[in-house]
Amino acid sequence: MSKDDSSNQFELLNPPTDGVTKALFCHHSNRLAVSSWDKSITLYEINAPNSKHIHSYEHKAPVLDISISEDDLQIFSGGADYRLMKCDIKSGQFDEIGYHYKPIRCVEYSIEGNMVITGSWDKTIKLWDPRSNTPSVSTHPLPNKVFAMSIAQHRLVVGMAGRHVWIYDIRNMQEPEQKRESSLKHQTRCIKTHPDGEQFILSSIEGRVAVEYFDTKPEIQEQKYAFKCHRVTDKQTGIQTIYPVNSIAFHPVYKTFATGGCDGGVNIWDGNNKKRICQFPAFNTSISSLDFNHDGTLLAIAQSYTWEQGPKPVGKDTVFFKHIKESEVKPKAKKKK
Repeated sequence: MSKDDSSNQFELLNPPTDGVTKALFCHHSNRLAVSSWDKSITLYEINAPNSKHIHSYEHKAPVLDISISEDDLQIFSGGADYRLMKCDIKSGQFDEIGYHYKPIRCVEYSIEGNMVITGSWDKTIKLWDPRSNTPSVSTHPLPNKVFAMSIAQHRLVVGMAGRHVWIYDIRNMQEPEQKRESSLKHQTRCIKTHPDGEQFILSSIEGRVAVEYFDTKPEIQEQKYAFKCHRVTDKQTGIQTIYPVNSIAFHPVYKTFATGGCDGGVNIWDGNNKKRICQFPAFNTSISSLDFNHDGTLLAIAQSYTWEQGPKPVGKDTVFFKHIKESEVKPKAKKKK
């Protein structure tokens, strides 16, 4: 377990004024985009231990998700005003691309397809070409509301209410490639596709994480597994409190992954060896979002209460940054027998 070291951590200056919904690094720099319930999307330059506000723009209602183009020139955002917005990072100019009929819960940018994909509570996903004067490409109906979404290479994974998990090949969106039911028994909270394109990680509101494989061959499916995490046991009563797992982020070098939960905990996992590498000291309230920077030397940790226990006194909404040591993210070599 990593020891608490204040010199190893610093805090975002001038954070949003309400709950943080997403903290997302650019692909090639230490610029960080942050979306919030205060309707804002703000871009910061992170230069440890300082952070500089570059520019921001607003929706008409809380922003629920953001994504960034592969060239780091555009931010795409969606939220409770049903609108998909595009912001030019250089100029700060922004405009509306399109809309859904209910809040947009998820926004993903496809590098392979040069397109934006949105998932909504209106039970659809939509594809958009942000370079076109008529951006709307296609609309695809779903059996339920979208709760989580992730893309890697040509595969799009969509997690919905009712524990539906549909997998699409974005090169042929007429029908899902696979229709699955989540292996976790409770509502899906987060999905993150592995950078290798062969597996995805799924988390639930019931303190569990599942490692799933796209390949449907029986011998491959036998490798999938799930584990418990983000649970706190009271030392006096022995009662265990189980917390939702809100966020998953892959390390860009070692492909290990971090999880953040409503217990305020952040864990780093070696998925291949089924082991936890480290656990950071708990934060004051829920972790709503996690993201590693482009070289894996920083981890952005959004601390923001997500109301899983109703109204109560909580820590402030902000983003912390941890300087990441190799020992905290590198898989440990297996001991020779």
